[in-house]
Amino acid sequence: MQAAWNTADEQRDAEFGGCAARQELEKRLLWKVDKRMSILILIYILNFIDRNNAGAARLRGFEEDLGLKGQQFATVLSVLYVGYISMQIPSNMFLNHIGKASLYLPACMAIWGLVSVMTGQRYSFVDVLLTRLVLGVVEASFFPGALFLISKWYKHSELGSRTALLFCGNIISNAFGALIASAILDNMQGVLGRAAWRWLFYIEGSLTIVVAMCAMFILPDFPETTKSGWLTEQEVRLAVRRMEEDADAHHELEGRRSPMEGLWMAVADPNVWILTVAMLSQIMANGFTAWFPTIVATLGYSPTITLLLCAPPYLFTTFETFFVARRSDKVGERFYHITIPFWIGILGFAIAMSTMNTGVRYFSLFLLTQSYAGFSVFYGWVSNTFPSPPAKRAVALALINSLSQLGNIAGSYVWQAAWAPTYRNSFLICIVASCTSILFCYILKNRLSSKNLKFQRAETERGDERSGFRYLV
Repeated sequence: MQAAWNTADEQRDAEFGGCAARQELEKRLLWKVDKRMSILILIYILNFIDRNNAGAARLRGFEEDLGLKGQQFATVLSVLYVGYISMQIPSNMFLNHIGKASLYLPACMAIWGLVSVMTGQRYSFVDVLLTRLVLGVVEASFFPGALFLISKWYKHSELGSRTALLFCGNIISNAFGALIASAILDNMQGVLGRAAWRWLFYIEGSLTIVVAMCAMFILPDFPETTKSGWLTEQEVRLAVRRMEEDADAHHELEGRRSPMEGLWMAVADPNVWILTVAMLSQIMANGFTAWFPTIVATLGYSPTITLLLCAPPYLFTTFETFFVARRSDKVGERFYHITIPFWIGILGFAIAMSTMNTGVRYFSLFLLTQSYAGFSVFYGWVSNTFPSPPAKRAVALALINSLSQLGNIAGSYVWQAAWAPTYRNSFLICIVASCTSILFCYILKNRLSSKNLKFQRAETERGDERSGFRYLV
């Protein structure tokens, strides 16, 4: 029987010149795809900079100039996620339908860049509230769309590190976003009669538009819709073949489903809701990101030094994230690579809430940002859990990511001014939320392990000597 399978494998690889030739072709294909996909990291950096620059602007007159009072700044932050949540599922369904990621994602990017520029022209609470709502609507296209695009090109064993590299854009944006904001806020005050915080939105939004125009010529479409000359016909066939071979054999006949069928399949899957609660909880715990300059300001330094001090914890976490994700792919394990960084983050929250000592409190920030290393692997686990059909995967990714953003809405109100400067209650809420996420990750681990055992028993009963599809746990 094994000989028969070997013969089938040889026949499968024959059109690519045999097994050795296919391996070389596959290396070239992945290198080409990796180079083009790398622009997603830059886009994600700009995505988060445009989303979170209000936190830096708050240090230089944003609230005062707009007349914000009480919880109005928190509302300005949270309203973005109302639009962000509402449009992710329709956006991914549309992207799956048209298959033209190279046009759709950059077009949305250019629009959100323009909206970000317009934020610098707002003069009241209502004005900025509406602008942030529109920003969320347009930004909703990118991250779930990027996850879906990556899952269309890479196999299960390749998803973790690629998703982590994408997520590093989030972490890097928190580091370099603060550095860029510091430079703009320090040097642009009063230029052309405009406040420095307005220039922050003008400059960063304009940069987003420029990168969006370049991305239209760099981003790939899906393997089955790729028609440009950056891949040979043989490479395109191999790209499609790779994903067919990697798909769950149980769902192989379900490969072509309508968007609405994909929607109902995703909604009916309990794993979607388990992952949603787990991600929502951890996003709530990670809500400190939008308030990071405010938290660092409790150390007692000037606004410029405060923004500069925001960078090191995130830079350290960037390197840690890549290491954790690569190792997760290498050993084929997800749960512990996700939850151990979460526990380190919990330790950071606990230390931060227990002291106001400058050195110890700053050290705690390096620990609590470590939760992002696990979170990057989390996104890879989401993609692994829904291998096929594509219509279901598109909706599942968008549904989980969109509903979990409720954690950002709740997280916007966790860091109340009345709890400053210790923010003890805020850190305690983050600890509870992170523990909840770990619990639901454990539930999913047990469910997927049980399914893998069923696959193994079925193969044993069939006398199948070849290892088949397995969920990564």
